[in-house]
Amino acid sequence: MNSSRLEAFSDGVLAIIITIMVLELRTPEGNGFSDLVHETGLGFLTYVLSFAYVGIYWTNHHHLFQLVEKVNGPVLWANLNLLFWLSLLPMTTDWMDASDLSRVPVLIYGVDLLLAAASYWLLSHTLVRSQPSESLLNQALGDDRKGFWSPILYGIGIAAAAGADYLPGHLGVGIAIAMYLLTGLLWVIPDRRVERLVALS
Repeated sequence: MNSSRLEAFSDGVLAIIITIMVLELRTPEGNGFSDLVHETGLGFLTYVLSFAYVGIYWTNHHHLFQLVEKVNGPVLWANLNLLFWLSLLPMTTDWMDASDLSRVPVLIYGVDLLLAAASYWLLSHTLVRSQPSESLLNQALGDDRKGFWSPILYGIGIAAAAGADYLPGHLGVGIAIAMYLLTGLLWVIPDRRVERLVALS
């Protein structure tokens, strides 16, 4: 079967995730810039971070499926697994915001990101197994440096959040957020291996 329905369904789910996140932004009660900063500022920043992550997954998912010739049952379930973890982002983002970046919500947010990354890796490798050995996708997904570093950076962030009570001030949470940002920056540019082969196909 071709991948058109899978891609359309995925696009719809990701659009709903973004819609839910923006609806959770709190409107300031006052009318000044200070009200905007104090009442909505943190929520807006966590929204931007999660919006960027959803955008990263959508972009890379789109590029990945440009090289897919067919999909099967395992691919459909692997894709649903990825969408499940991404669908939790509105909740984990809102909890992180409502708690003013407390240790446990920041840790759970990182776990959600880690599981989404693991699910994307699983989807990629399930796709490879479903394609002919000479397919462009098999040629593209070779050395995966970003895929190697992502779980390490997430792990550092999660460990920092877990040990935040033993670190001075907000250092643990700060390290965690920095690791989540850094990992996102690695993936802002879609996988160049895939882009090169899409351009040639």
